[in-house]
Parts: sequence; structure tokens; C-alpha cells
Amino acid sequence: MTNQSSYITMPKGYLAAGVHCGMKKDGKPDLALVVSECSASVAGVYTRNIVQGHSLRRTRRLVSEFGTCRGVLINSVSANACIGPVGEEDADRVAAEAARVIGVRPEEILTCSTGVIGKRLPVKKMTEGITELEKNLSASEEAAHSAMRAIMTTDLVPKEASAVVEINGNTVTISGMAKGSGMIHPDLATLIGIITTDADIDPSSLDTLLRDAVKYTINRVSVDGDTSVCDTILMMANGMSGQEIKSETDEYELFAQALESVARDLAQMIAADGEGATKLIEVRVEGAPSEEDALLIVRSICRSPLCKTAIFGEDANWGRILTAAGYSGASFNPDRADIYFGTLQVCKGGCALDFDEAEAKRILSESTVLIDVRLHSGSCADRMWTCDFSYDYVKINGSYRT
Repeated sequence: MTNQSSYITMPKGYLAAGVHCGMKKDGKPDLALVVSECSASVAGVYTRNIVQGHSLRRTRRLVSEFGTCRGVLINSVSANACIGPVGEEDADRVAAEAARVIGVRPEEILTCSTGVIGKRLPVKKMTEGITELEKNLSASEEAAHSAMRAIMTTDLVPKEASAVVEINGNTVTISGMAKGSGMIHPDLATLIGIITTDADIDPSSLDTLLRDAVKYTINRVSVDGDTSVCDTILMMANGMSGQEIKSETDEYELFAQALESVARDLAQMIAADGEGATKLIEVRVEGAPSEEDALLIVRSICRSPLCKTAIFGEDANWGRILTAAGYSGASFNPDRADIYFGTLQVCKGGCALDFDEAEAKRILSESTVLIDVRLHSGSCADRMWTCDFSYDYVKINGSYRT
């Protein structure tokens, strides 16, 4: 079940801290560390953008080579991307310092960076901050929330989710935290995410579990159609609950369901907190000829500025939705398409339909809006979450670096 009070150190054997080391101008936390008290299996999913940050490249190499780690060091403000060879050297330096203060090998500390592309890591400030991180490392809820705040950039709200399941009499906990508000679109959605669990899972099974969990959750979020260069989700499993999770077992299926619920909660939080957003939008497509067609259509609608601005303006302009489906590259018969806002049908058989405009406006004024597209052209379906485009999105991104 999903837990209402969530923080990254809920599973047994995890510590966290977040401190301000001088990168954020407002004095808020900007450097975080999440540590397992023992060696943990680790798996990751990453951006498919061929431009990739140096911290990400380092982490990806270490996860692939070792499959285990002891902790993750995360900084905001600087993406540590497009710097040249010094970018990975800087990541190595700060990871080595974090490893030194907690007494592990440098390759056991993974690195994640988020912020402005082309901005070098402030190694001196981060080194000083790591000393403070070591002093503040704790399993407490307060320390975990500080780590969450440290990884936020334009996010307005923290994003934390957890689930607790009983398996063979053992309590198994899964917790996740993520940052993401802009530059978000599938493959992966732009974010940094850390998931911890006290289950005992081998690296290969953990990799499969994580990929399956994000496929229809975090990889079904779009804010603005852009993907970044630092997108990383890492999952650690340290086994301290005493419960082993093996593939093709009932325990595996139960754990997988709990993990997907955590990923889904994080996905919805990310979409709802999109830059300048006033509404969370869920787009569903049913009756598509193939899974690929359904995905193409939900992506197209979620990526359309015209669809997103119409929802912001509470304008039931269903023609924009049908048009976005039409140019998506999907195969379907538009003469069979029905469109609903919530339970209100606004288009039937691809044509205009008399509907209650006042009721449509009421539905579109809600904080969560459902767009339901029924194609009647097959048996496949998909779903994606996005948000509206408001005036504030332009304001935020017109002066992001300053």
C-alpha cells in the first residue's frame, strides 16, 4: 500500500542529508547525500538524449560495471554537462570526497547533477558541503526531507512517495524522491529520482523491476516536450528487511505492484508541478489499433502547446485534441473518434457535437482534468500525464539562468 508520510530513509538501513553549500542564491539546500549502511544492489534508467551530463556518464558506467553502491551524491544548480573532460574529473573529485567522509571506496558513490547546462561544478563549495553532509547524515524524516529539498530546481513542491508491504511476515518498504518540473518528456522524463528499498534483490532482477515500474508511470509524463541531459532514476536495494525477492514468484509480483505504485505517485506529482502549471491533465487513449499507435497519440496530445493552452484557458476546444492525434503518426480512423472531457462527450464520430459549454468549463476549471479519446479502431490503450501551459511557464523559462 502507498504510505501517506513518505521520505527516502523509511526503508531500513538508509541515511540522508541535505545542506546549503553556496550554490543556490536563496540559501536553500543544494547538495544531498543518500547512503545505505551496507552495500546495496543498484539499477538505473537514464535519458535517451545523446547529449549526456558527466555525472550521469560516470554513474551509468559504475552501475553497469559493479551493480552495487553505498550512496548517491546529488547537486542542484549545475547540470555538469557539456563541460569537457573536466566534467567527469569534477564528478570523480566530489564523489571521492563523499566516499572519504563515510569510509567507502570512491566507486561506491554515484553522482547525479541537475541545473544549468554548461555550468561547471563548484568543487570547492561542494567539498565543504560534503563535510556538513557527513555531520547531518541521519535516518530521520527531517534529514530525508532536507535531501529532497536540496535536489529541487524550479520545483515548487517536494515529490516523495512510499509503499509498505508485508511479505512472508517481513515488512518491506519502498521509498522514492524525485525532482522535476520543466524540460520533461518521455525517454526519460527529465528528472532526478532516487528509490530505496530494504528488500534483498540481485542487480539483474532490480534492473528489470525498475524498468517495468517506470515504463507506464514516470515514462508517461510530459510537461513541455523537452528532454534533458541528466535524467537519472536510481534504485538501491540493501536487503536489510531480510526478505529476498526472486523473479517469477508471488513475492516478486507483490513487490512489483508496490514499486509501480510509488513510481506512479511520483509521476503524477511531477506532472502536477510542471513549471507554471495550474492543472494536472490525464490523457487516455482507448481503442487504438496497436500499443505504438496509442502511445503516439497520448504523446502528441500531451506535447501540443495548443491543447495545453486551451486547458489553461478552460476552453473546450476539442478540435485541437483530434488534430494532435491526427498528426501524431498513428494509424486510426478519425471518423470513428469520440472525445470526452471527464464524463462529458464533446466530439462523436470525429464531428462536432452539441454539449453544455458551462459544464465543460466547470470540468476544465478543476485542478485535475481528464481527456479521454476513444478511437474505436482496435483494442489497445495508453495513458499519459501532463499539465497546462500558463503565462508563468514563459516567465520561468525566459530567465532560467538568471
